[in-house]
Amino acid sequence: MRAELEYAVDTFGCKREEGGTEVWGWDGRSLSAPVTAEGRQCWIRVAGQLRGKVTSGAYNGPEAAAWHIPAKVPRPQFIGMHRWERGGFSYYADLHTHLLGRPLSATALPPDDLRLSDHWWDQLAGALAAISRVSSSRVAVRAERLTWAMPRFLGHGAPTEPPSWTTAHGDIQWSNLAGPELEIIDWERWGCAPEGYDVAVLYVSSLAAPDVAAQVRDRFSDVLDSPAGRFSQLYAASEFIQGFERGNNLRLESPLRALVASLL
Repeated sequence: MRAELEYAVDTFGCKREEGGTEVWGWDGRSLSAPVTAEGRQCWIRVAGQLRGKVTSGAYNGPEAAAWHIPAKVPRPQFIGMHRWERGGFSYYADLHTHLLGRPLSATALPPDDLRLSDHWWDQLAGALAAISRVSSSRVAVRAERLTWAMPRFLGHGAPTEPPSWTTAHGDIQWSNLAGPELEIIDWERWGCAPEGYDVAVLYVSSLAAPDVAAQVRDRFSDVLDSPAGRFSQLYAASEFIQGFERGNNLRLESPLRALVASLL
């Protein structure tokens, strides 16, 4: 991955920043680093997958977002993308301007002492509303995934058909949100999902930090308390419960299972 990152840096004509920190993605499938391109600070990310295992749309999420997501949704500016294959793997790299602020967390879960301004929350609500109104053929959550995952991780009585669908970022958890001014990163997955999915993921990922979860619920109670929002919380919960089997985010397990019991 480091060799492929250097290849991408050369391909884009960038320069690695001295002492720049490498950031590894989940399971080592991506590697990112700060770079300088045409005199400005940027961020490059390389992702890899076994050739033949790449899902449709997986490579063009950031580029498609640049074309279709409204400019008023705050995010780093997309500069370019490059794809290649080597040694049985498919790779892609995307180049963006650097964040103006910083990610709010190094993981999907928030820090316990996170405090955000009313302006930040207003920006987030506006951004998610704008994303939901985008018309796109991209898919973030597939219906067959719901049919398989909900009974598998929530029990056979769990619902599997959402009341409605809409467009979503698809991964609104705390490592993909920046501050103190809102910026949303990681547009790889965006597309159609159950309505309320983005808010549900944010709420579920906050449950281990009760004060933060209370802020999310206060801001988005209209979404979370709707039939669509309740369904999306259950589906988001199923994703995190699947992660528990791999040892991920175990701080969430007790409050999440309590939430699932109340929703069911």
